[in-house]
Amino acid sequence: MKGELRRNALAARGNGGDVDAMTRNLSAALAPFGGKILSGYWPMRGEADPRPAMALHDGPICLPVVTGPARPLTFRLFDGRLESGSFGTSHPPSDAPVVSPEVLIVPLAGFDRAGHRLGYGGGFYDRTLHLLRDVGSVTAIGLAFAVQELHEIPAEVTDQRLDMIVTDREIIRFSTS
Repeated sequence: MKGELRRNALAARGNGGDVDAMTRNLSAALAPFGGKILSGYWPMRGEADPRPAMALHDGPICLPVVTGPARPLTFRLFDGRLESGSFGTSHPPSDAPVVSPEVLIVPLAGFDRAGHRLGYGGGFYDRTLHLLRDVGSVTAIGLAFAVQELHEIPAEVTDQRLDMIVTDREIIRFSTS
């Protein structure tokens, strides 16, 4: 079922949305987190682009690194340098310091109004959020075009809910407690 939902959401993502509104909404959502370590991502395959809002963030920025299949992500400080990574990703080079983000902008294929996200099926962000939440407070913000909304995503026990979803139309906040 998730495979079909993922295909539908990715097809809808191809329609895009208002990128200027997306940047405004993401910037507003990030404003209370000034000074915090922010993890963004380098977009690929038509993902919503967080880079304009990341550039406005008042604090350190890092990017995720895929270290292998079925493993949590690590995060390196971003100083403008990039190298190619696994699964078509781009991330800072290996000499960039490893950090622990306090706020994460999470890419997604689809989302629902309960705070569930549908990724690409690798479980990287679910594993990572589980580990980060076990050691402290972290805020996970999904970023997607409004057209990627799904009616309901079946949740599994390993799925981590988002604290917020930002689209080109709105900011949706959730309680993860």
